[in-house]
Order: sequence, then C-alpha cells, then structure tokens
Amino acid sequence: MKKLFTILILALLISCNASKKITEGKSGKDSVNTKPEITTQDIKVSMEYLASDELEGRATGSVGIEKAAVFIEKYLQTNNIKPYLETYRDSFKINDLDGYNIVGVVEGNDPELKNEYIILGGHYDHIGKGKLVAGDSIANGANDDASGTIVAMEFARYFAKTKTNRRSILVTLYDAEEIGLKGSGHLAERLKNDGINAYTMINFEMIGVPRAADKTMAYMSGYERSNFAETLNTYAGEEIVGFFPKAKDFGLFMRSDNFPFYKELNIPAHAISTFDFTNFDYYHHVDDEADKMDYEHMVNFINKMIPAIEGMMNASTKEVVLNDE
Repeated sequence: MKKLFTILILALLISCNASKKITEGKSGKDSVNTKPEITTQDIKVSMEYLASDELEGRATGSVGIEKAAVFIEKYLQTNNIKPYLETYRDSFKINDLDGYNIVGVVEGNDPELKNEYIILGGHYDHIGKGKLVAGDSIANGANDDASGTIVAMEFARYFAKTKTNRRSILVTLYDAEEIGLKGSGHLAERLKNDGINAYTMINFEMIGVPRAADKTMAYMSGYERSNFAETLNTYAGEEIVGFFPKAKDFGLFMRSDNFPFYKELNIPAHAISTFDFTNFDYYHHVDDEADKMDYEHMVNFINKMIPAIEGMMNASTKEVVLNDE
C-alpha cells in the first residue's frame, strides 16, 4: 500500500511539472517555443528616444546622431544580433564629418542558403534643424526615418529570436541619407568589394503613418523593375505591397537608400513606404514628432510583412528577379 502511494505521488509531481512547462511555454517564459510579440509599447519606446529633442534632429556628424548610433548598437546587442563587421559600425568620412552605418547580422539556419543575404534597412539620420515653428526648430524625423529604422530593427529582433530564416539577414541602418545617400552608398560599395552574395534588399522608408483605407497598406518604389512585390504578396496571402503611380514621377526609386544596392550589387532593391504625400503633412518639418506616429499601424505593417519576408527568404530558389528594362 505504501509503495502504491509513493508511485501515485511521483506520478502527480511529474504531471504537475509537465503542466507547468506547457503553461510557461504559452506565457512566453519558454523562449524556445514562443515567437516574440511585436508591441506598440516597444516601438513607442524606441521612437520616443530616436525622435526626441535630446538627439537634436540626428544630423550627420552631430552629438545627437552619435547618441542614436549608440542606442541602435545597444538594441542589437541586447537582442543577440551580432555585428557583421568587426564592430557594428561601418565608418566613413564626408569632408570633415564622421559618418557611421550600423550593421548587424542574423545568421541563416540552412548550411548552404545562409551564405546568401537578405538586406533590410532604413536611415537613422535626419536634417537636424528646420524652419522655426512656435519656438521649435528641431526636426525630429519620427516618420522620416526613425519609423523605417525601428521597423528594420524589429524584423531583426524577430528573426534573431525565432531563428526561422534559412538565408542570413543583414540589418543595415544608414547615416547621411539626407545629404545624398552617402551612408548606403558607402556600405553598398564596401559589400560589393567584399564579394557579398546578396539576394535582395528592402529599404523601409517612412512607415509611421497609414495610407487611406481604399489603398494598399504599402507601396514599393521601382515596382516594375522586379517581381518583388508580387512575390511578397503571394507569401502574405493578400496584396500588402502595391503600385504607386506617382513614385516614378517623384523619382522615388533613385532617391532612397535602396538605389546604391541596386546600382552596386545589381540585385532587386526597393524602398517600401506607407507615406504617399497625402497622409502626412510634416515631411522635413519640425512637427514630424513621435506623438504623430500611428503605432498600431506600425505593428500591423510588421506583422503582415513577417510571413511575406519569411517566405521569400526561405524559398529554395531565388524567386525574386530583376525584370528586363
């Protein structure tokens, strides 16, 4: 009888322990079995720092952009996103100014495909000061392009946690976009000289505000130059990236950080944006502030893009190709 009682107690303890593990997995304590949640709070915390007055508009060569660079480096380090170079910084000079791209890598899980790279990026610099409005001259650049910077960082965090990417991901945050794509130009040339096996590049440019309900969630510059949008939409299961007729008129394909990668590496490289010149009045304006960003929209954008990017980066063959011009 005593032996039977002991067996019953042991069985009960094992059962309770198993239940505890299942519960922990559901609650997020078991990091192996859960995917990281994209939250408005996390995005807002990053935005309220990168677009704060303390950073003084993040002009290239300023004290403020150095603070932004340190913040991004700490974010990558905290989330186990390793430096791609010897450090996180890809340093360059523009006359007497020091510039720094921040570059991290999430290694792919496939023995062969991990040698191919998907490049995700956004520029973290802005114009510094703008026209004085109600005593404020700091152009904080929340939408342009703290929003794209944060989106790229969030994707990197997600895949560093889930490890579901077969190909490797290069997360690249650029300095000196506002003075002629100097940062992305420097990095693209460096990667070319290093012989990187790059597959595609997506530049996230102004993702902080939603488009009208009758339009696609986002649009892609240079839409007709490749089948990138079509491929992403297929994996997303809906049209999340559409065609913006005015993109060509405005020359958007050549005006953002995707262009140097297209030019130097000859790969499908596009900018994705949700700002279409009708849905936000504060481009290069001191009122481009954190409190004007739509954080629910940013979370929705990231969550819809995850399966799209994941499908493309995990396909056995290179499905995204440049179209003949």
